[in-house]
Order: sequence, then structure tokens, then C-alpha cells
Amino acid sequence: MAKRRVQIVEVGPRDGLQNEKTLVATADKIALVGMLADAGLCRIEATAFVSPRWVPQMADHDAMMRNLPRRAGVVHSALVPNEKGAQAALAAGAQALAVFTAASETFSQKNTNCTITEGIARFEPVLALARQAGVPVRAYVSCALDCPYEGEIVPHVVADVCARLHGIGCDEIAVSDTIGRGTPQRTARMVEATSRMVPVAQLAGHFHDTYGRAIDNVAAAWSLGVGIFDGAVGGLGGCPYAPGAGGNLATEALVAHFEALGIETGIDMAVLQNIAFWVRSLASIDAGSRNRHELTAAAGLPGQVQVRLPPS
Repeated sequence: MAKRRVQIVEVGPRDGLQNEKTLVATADKIALVGMLADAGLCRIEATAFVSPRWVPQMADHDAMMRNLPRRAGVVHSALVPNEKGAQAALAAGAQALAVFTAASETFSQKNTNCTITEGIARFEPVLALARQAGVPVRAYVSCALDCPYEGEIVPHVVADVCARLHGIGCDEIAVSDTIGRGTPQRTARMVEATSRMVPVAQLAGHFHDTYGRAIDNVAAAWSLGVGIFDGAVGGLGGCPYAPGAGGNLATEALVAHFEALGIETGIDMAVLQNIAFWVRSLASIDAGSRNRHELTAAAGLPGQVQVRLPPS
């Protein structure tokens, strides 16, 4: 039987830095992406083609995407809210696109000013552009376990949203524990329900570590066949429209977890640790998440940040 492989998607340059109040220089962001590629990361979400009015940190998306160091085997993706964003991202050289919705109607309204159904409708022209360009599209489903406004989200609701995204042609769907309240048991129930609607090979896990359970949730999803997981170097990130959300799961902790299981990641931990220390010096990063303290020590040393759009 072939040994299972894990894919780690680095979301630090976009998701990790997106909420930082101190603007990070474009040159530093470009350098960060290059260093992450040097560490062995092959999928890097580099930026978001969204309005600078709502996300000032991503105002340099065009310059950043156009000037990224290109390496064979490394795919640079961009988060896009709609067709206009997709057009701009592809013109700048994005090699993959990501769109975002939620399993909570309240969160969808607060985050994107539209219903879940309206949001998914916005993705159809994005998918048409992507197919024409020959690039894959990932969809994030926020609040796949809990919503800060509606509370616990039942698994069949998540499964339904994922099925709709799969039905319009999304290549990969990242179920996201946006506020980090999930437990392994609830993660398992959500993955079981969702994998009945979407092939498990097309599911990814995006877990915040607010309560220190992200790695346990990764393990639960992995045990059910999920093989793609997101990390943000240094545990950076959070969600502006999810009160109480902590940082993303640190890429270092994710790599350490799988290496301990004997699963090769192809990522150089020593290089990654150095990047984590460096990137945290670039912005006004607080210690709001468990993985800013304990996970760095445990590793030998951090769906998803949401983007609010103007009313349509």
C-alpha cells in the first residue's frame, strides 16, 4: 500500500499578514514568498485582489503578484472576491485562484454583504475565467464548525454548501474553523458529512488555533482521508469579522506534526523556523493565539481571514 502524502498550503503572505495594522513593505512580502519556496513549500497563497479600501494591507496585490520570484513546481495563488478580482489576478500572473463563502448566513452577510447563494453565484464567472486560463480554483467555507454569531454549525449545512461549490466546478474546498472552537469529534462529524457530498481528495482543512486544538482537528480530518492542510508561518492571522478568532495554525507546528508521524513534507523545518521569527518582526503582531507561545516551543522553536466587501 502506498504511503499517504500530505499537501501543506502556506497562507501566511495573504491570510497571515492581511489583518496586520502595520503595513508590510511589498519588497518584504515578495521576499517572504521567495523564502517560503526555498523552504520547500509548493503552494503559496500570496495576496488578495480585493479593494484597498477594505483591506489596506493587500493594496499592493498587483505589484506583488507581478514581481514574485517564479520557481518550477511552486504555485502562487490569489484570493479573489468576484470576476473583476479574478481578471486582475490572472493578468498579474496568478497560477491559481481562491474564492470564499461561509456555512453561516449571518457571517456571509457581515463578511461579504450577500447571502451564501448570492456569493456562490458570483463565483461562476470566476470559474469560467479560470477554466479559460487553465488554472484551478479553491473555495473556502468559513464557519464550518462554529459561527461567532449563530453558534455551532451543523454538519449537513456545511456539506450542502460544499456540494454546491463542487457542483459549479471548484477544484478544492477548504473547510475552515474560522474561530478555532472546533473539537476533533465535531471535526470528524463535519468531514464525514461533507465527504459524502464531495470527494475527500478535494477537501482541505483550515484550522485556527484559538483554543489549542488545531493539530487535534488536523489529526481527525487526516484519519478520515483529508490530505491537504493550511498553515501560516509564525501562526499569523485572525479574522476581523469573527470576534475572538486567534491566529492560524502555525506551518511549523503542522510540519512537525506530520514529520513526527513519519509523513515526509519536503519542507525544511530549520529554514521555516527562521522565516517565522523574521516575519513576525515585520508587523505589529500580538501574542493573541496559543501557537504564539506553546506551539513554537513544541515545534522546537503560526478560511481563514475573511475580507469584507463594499455593498454591491
